[in-house]
Amino acid sequence: MYSDRQRRIEQRAYALWEAEGYPHGNHEDHWLRAAREIEEEETAGELASRTSRRTTRRGSENSGTRSPSRRKKAIA
Repeated sequence: MYSDRQRRIEQRAYALWEAEGYPHGNHEDHWLRAAREIEEEETAGELASRTSRRTTRRGSENSGTRSPSRRKKAIA
């Protein structure tokens, strides 16, 4: 049974094969290239998700209100 990732790699490898004009004997190269591309996309997506979560957290922490200790320091 194929996982979602394997299915995506298979589809990408097939698209690469088609784009190159259906060459014979390059199936392993297409599969490895497709797997590498999918891995890069997943990694980029994970990094973007982490960055988005950090930005959201920082935004809520810096909501414009100062803690009492910060107010005292600003006044002094």
